[in-house]
Amino acid sequence: VAIIMDGNGRWARARGLPKIEGHRQGTEAVRTTIEAAIRNGVRYLTLYGFSSENWNRPRKEVDDIMGLLRRYLISEIAELHQNNIRLRVIGDRTQLSGDIVRLIAESEAQTAKNTKLDLVLALSYGGRDEITTAARRLGEKVQSGELAPNGITGDEFAKCLHTADVPDPDLLIRTSGEKRISNFLLWQLAYAEFVFLDTLWPEFTAEHFGQALSEFGLRDRRFGASGT
Repeated sequence: VAIIMDGNGRWARARGLPKIEGHRQGTEAVRTTIEAAIRNGVRYLTLYGFSSENWNRPRKEVDDIMGLLRRYLISEIAELHQNNIRLRVIGDRTQLSGDIVRLIAESEAQTAKNTKLDLVLALSYGGRDEITTAARRLGEKVQSGELAPNGITGDEFAKCLHTADVPDPDLLIRTSGEKRISNFLLWQLAYAEFVFLDTLWPEFTAEHFGQALSEFGLRDRRFGASGT
């Protein structure tokens, strides 16, 4: 399952609160969602936490979000590890501050052998950037003689993505009523089912998660083949 967690700012604005309060409440929805994913037997959960375009937001908002991320990595990793959850982070880490990069690396190392749930956080992530980087890596392999041009296949391309050893999502959920994927997992979502919810992310509950899974269960997934 992959989720675009949208609506933090609107949730805060509707209550006359600063945006950071929406983002802070959104972290509680993350905890709820992780628990719901485990109860429902989800093996991989990918959350769109901060896009490459989000760097263009006002400096204070970006700093506030990075502060929340820093506190999350410090306070939550022990619990994730205790609950047999593996943390992975995908995206451009060169844009992140050094201490956050260090915390990410330590958290990934600490939880690397956990097997109940892979929690994949997309941070400083953009789907087009990921595809461009993968194409560059393939070009370098061809240039070095490691790979022939006719050896470039979909499988080889996928091996160069950030998600090389993570299965493609079966289901994408987006909250807040918006109906677009916003540069998220452009390659990986090719055959995913989409469920769009009007609920703002800070109000997302286990019931909403179950509703999305139930809707997914009603879909007829043919992966490009014709129906019977």
